[in-house]
Amino acid sequence: MANSWFRFKQFLVNQDRCAMKVSTDAVLLGAKAGSGKPKRILDIGAGTGVISLMLAQRFPKALITAVEIDKDAFQQCQENFEASPFADRLDIYQSPIQEFRSDEKFDLIVSNPPYYNDHLKSSDSKRNKALHTEDLSYRELLESCRNLLAEEGEFWLILPPRQMRELAIMARGFGFNSSYSMQIFHRPGKEQHREIQTFSMGFKSDFIEKFYLKDENEVYSPAYKKLLTEFLLEF
Repeated sequence: MANSWFRFKQFLVNQDRCAMKVSTDAVLLGAKAGSGKPKRILDIGAGTGVISLMLAQRFPKALITAVEIDKDAFQQCQENFEASPFADRLDIYQSPIQEFRSDEKFDLIVSNPPYYNDHLKSSDSKRNKALHTEDLSYRELLESCRNLLAEEGEFWLILPPRQMRELAIMARGFGFNSSYSMQIFHRPGKEQHREIQTFSMGFKSDFIEKFYLKDENEVYSPAYKKLLTEFLLEF
């Protein structure tokens, strides 16, 4: 997924000026996050805007706000929004989420956040900002979500398993409960490599779903095809 653009069934994502390209992580979160009929959605660290665009397709009455700190990514995300069929329901702000303010709370908050806090950095400063937690710690992310989330709202994010465990422990200190977990595997027999979790201030559940991207023959799984059939051209 490293081309200068990525075409979905209903929209196009240009990504040549973004450090983080359209990824499986983002596509999974965009296809899965949210329940019910959220009216106001916030995307923290929007990047190309792919998650916001997928949510706009899935929730046709929702107003979606995206926040992105990097100038180039912000501008490209804005252009992707304006070129989409959902332009009138999408807004983006160039701001650290720590400084973002809103008069209204959000029913759904999503994030594909940076997760490296103990890895060597590359020579690409934009990629470092997107991947490393120096500009957005888990504590800052959770504090922002607590301040911006509606009372009955949900916060969805995707992380590697170890980092998700760390964040989930911290989340309890902010009053969040986990209500859903999707454990993601490349295929059966492989170790889990990602996890999507849902946090809210209310209902607590231990419901866990195991999700395989491919089968034993390296063919996309029926579950993966079903989840993304409304978005990806190959399905």
